[in-house]
Amino acid sequence: MVGELDLRIAHLTDLHVGRVTPMRVQEAAVDLANGENPDAVVITGDFVCHSTKYLDELTSLIARIKAPVFCVMGNHDYWSGADEVRWALRRGGAEVLDNVNTVVTLRGQALQLVGLDDAYTGHASRERAVKGMRHGVPTLALSHIAEEADGLWHHGIPLVLSGHTHAGQMTVAKLHEIVIGKLGGHKYVHGLYGCRRAREHKGAVYVGAGIGAAVIPFRVGDRGQREVTIFELGQQPGAFDEHHDDQPSLPGRKPSPLKQYKRAAAVVRKERARISRLEKKR
Repeated sequence: MVGELDLRIAHLTDLHVGRVTPMRVQEAAVDLANGENPDAVVITGDFVCHSTKYLDELTSLIARIKAPVFCVMGNHDYWSGADEVRWALRRGGAEVLDNVNTVVTLRGQALQLVGLDDAYTGHASRERAVKGMRHGVPTLALSHIAEEADGLWHHGIPLVLSGHTHAGQMTVAKLHEIVIGKLGGHKYVHGLYGCRRAREHKGAVYVGAGIGAAVIPFRVGDRGQREVTIFELGQQPGAFDEHHDDQPSLPGRKPSPLKQYKRAAAVVRKERARISRLEKKR
């Protein structure tokens, strides 16, 4: 539930348009979302895989979406070329929310969207994202990294939509919780965390399993399957059958300062490599 609303939102994440995931899979996901007649589609990062060679395909995919599109960036977008990815998204008709909030009107109803830039590569600024938020307006936040929800809840944001983990892709024998949770340090791997019922909890976060892949193309296990998630904003929990119920978070751990530095440095290193390749072609 996000305030007094009656809106349907489709959530996609981790499209990873490129060589690993066939475009027919991407198009099928968009068609599935369109078939649900959402009032808006939100996409939480990682639009490309490891390069910007498929930006025309990305633009065509975004343009295929019938509803208004709002999105935030992910780590692969920064590794591949954030400016180019933003250009492709906007050319397709999407609005990119880089550490900002905005109020949109959907079927005559106001919905405040808070977009947090990618935290994995050090581009997230919660202070900028929530600055000037309007109180009393139903609010939904987007963040590629789900753990950022912990801080967003403190600003009165009841629901955060995220991605990044692909649900682990291999979900047999809880392998995804071991690899993404215990080894990767994530508190939130896939599905709904937090609580929409208990008053003592400030909010919930949903981590989508995503559509594409960055390395291995296959998915094993029910929880790791490709996913388009539909949210009925304004409905009370339990008002209809839900695929995933609330679940407790994993212990998790914050990345060390050294790891954060290495992640940010990787963006700079990859950008320099792209510039060098372009100069050699001239």
